[in-house]
Amino acid sequence: MCGIGAVARIDGGHLDAGVDGLLERLAQVLAHRGPDERELLREGPVGLAFTRLSLTDPDGGSQPLTLDDGSLTLIANGEVYNHRELAASLPTGTRMRTGSDCEVLLHLYRERGIRFLDDVRGMFAVILWDRRAGRLLLARDRFGIKPLYFHRNASRIILSSEMKALFLDGETPRRFDWDTALTTPALAASPTFSEAPVTTWFEDVNAVPAGTIMRIDLNGGHTSEHPYWSFPGTIRDIPRTADDFVERYRALLADSVRECATADAELGLFLSGGVDSAAVAALAAAQDVPLHTFTVLSAATYRNQDAEYAHRVAEKLGLPNHQVLFDGEHVPTAAEWKRLLWLTETPLCSPEIYYKHELHRYAKVARPHLRGMLLGAASDEFNGGYSVDMAGGGDWHDFTVQLAAMTRTGRLRDRPDLAPWWAHGNAGLLTDEAVADLTGAAPGDPYHEYLAGQYRKIQQYNVWHEDRSAAGSGIEARVPFLDHRLVELAAAVPPHLRPQLLWDKQILRRGVRDLLPEDVAARPKTPFFYGPGLPHTYRMLTRMLERDGGALIDEALSAPGAERYLNADGVRDRLRQAVADPTSSQIEMALRVVNLGLLAAMAVDLPPATRSTPSGSVRPSLSVQDWAGQRAKVELSVGLRPTLAAGLVPRLADGVLLLTRPAESDRWYLAVDGVIEYVLDGDNPTYRDLLTRVDGQTSLGMLLDDLDVTLDDLRPVLTDLTDQGLLELPGAYPA
Repeated sequence: MCGIGAVARIDGGHLDAGVDGLLERLAQVLAHRGPDERELLREGPVGLAFTRLSLTDPDGGSQPLTLDDGSLTLIANGEVYNHRELAASLPTGTRMRTGSDCEVLLHLYRERGIRFLDDVRGMFAVILWDRRAGRLLLARDRFGIKPLYFHRNASRIILSSEMKALFLDGETPRRFDWDTALTTPALAASPTFSEAPVTTWFEDVNAVPAGTIMRIDLNGGHTSEHPYWSFPGTIRDIPRTADDFVERYRALLADSVRECATADAELGLFLSGGVDSAAVAALAAAQDVPLHTFTVLSAATYRNQDAEYAHRVAEKLGLPNHQVLFDGEHVPTAAEWKRLLWLTETPLCSPEIYYKHELHRYAKVARPHLRGMLLGAASDEFNGGYSVDMAGGGDWHDFTVQLAAMTRTGRLRDRPDLAPWWAHGNAGLLTDEAVADLTGAAPGDPYHEYLAGQYRKIQQYNVWHEDRSAAGSGIEARVPFLDHRLVELAAAVPPHLRPQLLWDKQILRRGVRDLLPEDVAARPKTPFFYGPGLPHTYRMLTRMLERDGGALIDEALSAPGAERYLNADGVRDRLRQAVADPTSSQIEMALRVVNLGLLAAMAVDLPPATRSTPSGSVRPSLSVQDWAGQRAKVELSVGLRPTLAAGLVPRLADGVLLLTRPAESDRWYLAVDGVIEYVLDGDNPTYRDLLTRVDGQTSLGMLLDDLDVTLDDLRPVLTDLTDQGLLELPGAYPA
C-alpha cells in the first residue's frame, strides 16, 4: 500500500516551483498510507507525490518508476499479484530494474498500449505519465479496491489516494454534497438495486471509475475513458456440473490466497469465526504462511459465538489468535469518532468500521513489523451469503422472489405514478414485465441485477472502509475473495445450479469442507455484531451520542448546510427512541445523519493529518487458552456476567412497571414506557416471582432466601433482564 498524489497542467503549460509546497503537503497528508519512504518529482507539466509502505522489494522498489529511455514514469498504490508471470510474458531482453511488482506495468504499457491492464491481477491505483504522447493515464483495479480521486478545472488536475489531500489545494472546493448524499440509496439503506455511480460525498470531487483507464491530454485536457473490464466479466470453458464449479472455485481461491499472502513483510489475518475468514486462514496455513490472527471479543461476538469459533479455528490451524477486548463499558469519545470519520471520509462510517479500525490499531502495536492484513471480506456479496436471510425463512425460490421485488421497487422509483398498482400487499396488479415495459427498463435476470448491485455496494462501502481502516495504522488490507477470476466464476453459475451452489455460500462451503471442522464449514452466516448481541453495540452508539449533553449531535447540526437539510428535532427524537429501545435500528440512521454534518464541518476545518503509528491507548487483548474453562472470565471481561453479591439491591429500570389485575393474581404484565411488552405467568414463574419482589430496597441476598434459590440458579435470569434493560443492578458490572 502507498499514498499517491499528483498535480498536472492540462492546458499545455508547465508547473512552476510554487507547486512544490503543495506536493509536499500532499505527501504529508498521505504519510500514514506510506510511512516508510517519501518521494517528490516535478518536471514540466507534471508533479508527483509518493509515500511508500514497503511489502515487496523493500530495498529496491522505490517510486516513481521510469523506463530507461525516460519516456514513461509511473507511481502506483497497491499490488500486482501476478507480476512475475507478466514479466515472463514480455519480449526477450526486457530488463526489469527492480523487484517492484509495479514496474511491469511500465513495460506492459509500452508493449500493449491502452490494453496494458487486461491480464493484470491485483489491486491498484495507477498514475502513468506518457511523456512522448503528452498524456496522463489514470487507472484502478476491477473492484476499485485502491482509491484514486481528483478535482480538475480548465487548466490543471490534482489527484490523490484520499480526498482530504485534495482539500489542501485552494482550487478544490471544500463543500459536502448534501443533495447527492441524501439521495444515495446506500446511505438510506434503500431495499433496491441502485444503478447510481459511486459517490465521493463532496462537490466537484470525482473518483477514477473501477476497471477503467482514463486518458487525459496534457495539451488541452481532452479526456477519454477506456473500460478494460466490466462486471460480471467473462470466463472461458464454463464448468458443466456443480462439482466442477466447486473444484475450480477451490483451486482459484487457493491461488488467490497464495498471491495475497506473498510479501516481503509480516502479514496478519482478521479471523471472525465465520467460514470466509476461516477458509482464508486454512488455505494460508496449508501453504505454511505464518500469520497472527486478530478477533473482536465483545458482548456481541461472544453472544453470537464468533469469538469462540475464531479461537477454535486458530487453535486447529496452529495460528496465534489475539482476542481483542471491547468491554461493555467502552464508548468512543467524540474526538475518537471524528478522527475515524475523517480517516474514512464517508458518512457510512459505522460500528463495523470502528471495530475493524481498533483491530488494526491493536495489531500494529502488538506486531510492529506487520504490514498487511488478509481479510475474508466480499465473499457474501458474490457467493450467496445473504440468500438465507433475504429468503425470510424460505428457500432459493423465496430468495429470487425477494430479488424480483427489489428490482421492481427500483424501477418504480423512476415512475412513482405506477406505484399505486403495487401499493397494497405483496401481489401487485401488474406483471413485472409490464413494469419493465412502462419504465423503459430492459428485462433481465433479477439475480444478475442483484450481483450488479453488490458490485456497486462493495465499492461504496466494503473496499472503501477496508482500505481506510487499515491505512490509518500503516497496514494494507488484502482481499482474496476479490480475485476477479473467483467473482467471474460465481457469476457464471447457470440458473439451474444456483440453488445448489449459491444458497448459503455452498460453492465455498463445499470447497473447503476438508480443511475445516464440519461445524465451522457448515456454520450459518452470523452478521458481525447483529443478532443476540446487537443491543450491546447499539448501546455503545447511543452513549457516544449522549455524551457531554449530545455534543456530537450539536456539532453536526451546526455544520455548513445542516440547518437547511437536517431536522434537529427529528435527529434528537431518533436518539431518544434508540435509548428507549436498544434493539432499534434508529440509532444507525441517527448516526449517519450526524456523520453527514460532521463531515461537512471537517471539510471546512481540515483536521490534522492521520498518524500511521497508533496514538493513545489501544484495546487490550484477552488470553483464552480453554474457552469452556474460561467462560466465566470471558463473560466478566466483556461485561456480560454480573459480579453478583448478596448485598446488591436490584431495581426496575426507569420506565418499567409491573401491572396486574385482582382477578389474575398469578399473571403480571411488564410495561415499558407505558406499553405492555411482556406477560409474566406460569410459563415463566422465575421471572414473575423475582420481579414481583423487586422494590429497590430489598437486597439480592434477601430475595434469594425468599425464593429459595442460589445465585447460580438466578444468574441467567438476572443477566437476561439487565441485558434487556428491564432491571438494574448497581455495582454488578465491571466499570
